[in-house]
Amino acid sequence: MKVHQRILILDDEEELRSIISQRLTRRGYEIIEAGTAQEGMDLLQDNLFEAILLDIRLPDGDGLQFLMKMKKRQPDLQVIMLTGHGTLESAIEAMKAGAFDYLTKPCNLSELEITLQKALEQRKLVVENTGLRQAVHRQNSEPKIIAGSAKMQSLMEITRKIAQADAPVLIQGESGTGKELFARAIHVWSSRNSQAFIPLNAGAIHETLMESELFGHEKGAFTGASGGKLGLVEMADRGTLFLDEIGEMPLALQVKLLRFLETGEFRRVGDNRLRRVDVRIVTATNRNLLEEVESGRFRKDLYYRLNGLVLHIPALRERKEDIIPLAEHFLKSGLKGQSNLDRKLAAETREALQDYDFPGNVRELAHLIERGKILAEGSAIMIGDLWTELGQGRGNSRAPVPSKGIEQITEPIIERQEEEYPTLAEVEKNHILSTLDKVDGNRAQAARMLGISVRNLYRKIEEYR
Repeated sequence: MKVHQRILILDDEEELRSIISQRLTRRGYEIIEAGTAQEGMDLLQDNLFEAILLDIRLPDGDGLQFLMKMKKRQPDLQVIMLTGHGTLESAIEAMKAGAFDYLTKPCNLSELEITLQKALEQRKLVVENTGLRQAVHRQNSEPKIIAGSAKMQSLMEITRKIAQADAPVLIQGESGTGKELFARAIHVWSSRNSQAFIPLNAGAIHETLMESELFGHEKGAFTGASGGKLGLVEMADRGTLFLDEIGEMPLALQVKLLRFLETGEFRRVGDNRLRRVDVRIVTATNRNLLEEVESGRFRKDLYYRLNGLVLHIPALRERKEDIIPLAEHFLKSGLKGQSNLDRKLAAETREALQDYDFPGNVRELAHLIERGKILAEGSAIMIGDLWTELGQGRGNSRAPVPSKGIEQITEPIIERQEEEYPTLAEVEKNHILSTLDKVDGNRAQAARMLGISVRNLYRKIEEYR
């Protein structure tokens, strides 16, 4: 879907607004109309515009004063002044205040189109000169996805096709498989790639703050809301909103997300006004959402709304052909705070990596290679540089134990008699306890190490008391 440039026509002459609106709409612009300065300020608060056609005389204010207020609110906004009382003095004053150009009414519509086009070209230059375009370009640059295996090549082809549609997308896969990377690819390969890509981890934000984070809030909406705040749906207007760990979203908020998906409308917390944005939603989960629906933890109607276009990212153990290319890609990547030393994988290390099941998937591989680059004493990274375990010294050629990731801690807290076996629940409980002990009770850090959300960790703590 083509993303239209949004233009505000602010003039008290309804007939003139209608004539200009019809002409510009046929040219592919998105037009919003207003007849008073107050309506214009309300629209500017809730929307982003590329340009405004502004009457110099408004029923409730001076257009020139309004112009200065608008430029403070949206500095890169291009303003074309319209007036039936054109004088050289007012034209000069408008240009000094930041107007792009000045036309007298009744204006020639062809001349207006040409002026508007030039104004939008000027805005593009302004955005680039202020560094905003460079930031969007960095954010929306071509994603680096290693896809040597047949499974990944097929997945890439499907992803490019899905990107051209504008429907919601659900990305499924285990933790660490690269779901956000594919979400960014969908955005970059879509017609929305000149706009923002906004990610949100639904499992990393407390339930009471989630609605405000997503939809924004008004001043005084709750204790501590000293000012208004734009929600992520507004920040992503005409772009893409990526909701990771969608299965962690509270049921109450799932209802509001469903309404937003169906209508594009929402309300900020503490505000009764309906607002509308144009956002593509991409979601991701490592859960089986159908099982979550059957257990009552996820809404069935939302599931089927999100389940239209689905991508399944295979686990790394299912595409072993990509392990070494990925490892070599991470070898070439610079380390934070360190010079990028020339390292290579020893033959035995390459073999061990190929034999490993990678429960933490691509994320675990990246961490392993980063560890190897730090710990290797020579140019070759040995097995012991990747897995430093009890009884396994540096350079030991024994294959790693697949059940251990680089951040996992496996020492049990509960001692059992030698002939007894712990239950799965006890193993999980002990692992959570040992991880919490390792990080001095920091639950956010423990959740990251365990590969689960903070909310899920709290559930486990409550479950195991």
